[in-house]
Amino acid sequence: MKLISQNFENGAPMPGELAFAVQDAQNHLALSSNRNPHLAWSDVPENTRSFALICVDPHVPGRPDDVNQEGKVVSASLPRIDLFHWLLVNIPADTREIAEGSHSDSVTPKGKPALPAEAGMRHGINGYTAWFGDDENMGGDYYGYDGACPPWNDEIAHDYVFTLYALDIPSLELQDKFYGPDVLAAIEGHVLAQASLTGTYTLNPDVK
Repeated sequence: MKLISQNFENGAPMPGELAFAVQDAQNHLALSSNRNPHLAWSDVPENTRSFALICVDPHVPGRPDDVNQEGKVVSASLPRIDLFHWLLVNIPADTREIAEGSHSDSVTPKGKPALPAEAGMRHGINGYTAWFGDDENMGGDYYGYDGACPPWNDEIAHDYVFTLYALDIPSLELQDKFYGPDVLAAIEGHVLAQASLTGTYTLNPDVK
C-alpha cells in the first residue's frame, strides 16, 4: 500500500495547524488548531475488509523530570518511549481518504468524546489521557486525534508515524475504552498490508 498526505511529505516537518501546540517566543508554546492531517491511500489488497490507523511518537522522554523546565534540557541521550496520538479502527474497506480536520479541528480541554455508534468507526484513547492525568483543567479521556506537543526544551525533533493497516476482518473486538497496545494485539495475524508516513515536529527553536 501507499500512504500520502496533502499536508506534509514523508520525513518532512508537519505544519503547526496539525499540532497541539506551536512555538511562542514569550511562553515557549501556544495552543494550536490541532487538526488531524489529510491522509489518502492506494494499492489496497483485494480482500481487505477494514482498516486500522495508528499514529505514534516514539521519542517521548522516558523520564519527565526535565520536561519543559526553565534552565534545563531534555537530553538527546535520554531513553525514549511511545506515545499514541491517534487510534482509529473499523474504517470501512471502501474508504481511501480521511479529510484534514474531519476528526479534530481544535484543542478540546478534558478530551474529545468517543465517536457515536452510527459513525461505524471507533476512536481509541490517546496518550494525552495519561499525560494530563489529574490536571484540573485538562484531565479527562482523550479520544481520537491530538497532535504534536513535544517538550519545548527537547534536544531532538520528534517523529510522528502514521501507519495504516489493511485487515482481513471487518471490525476489531475491543473494550469501550481501548489503547494503542490493545489495537496492536487485536490486529495481530489479520494484517494483509501496511503503509507508513512520518512527519517531524519540534517546539524548540534551536532544533531544526
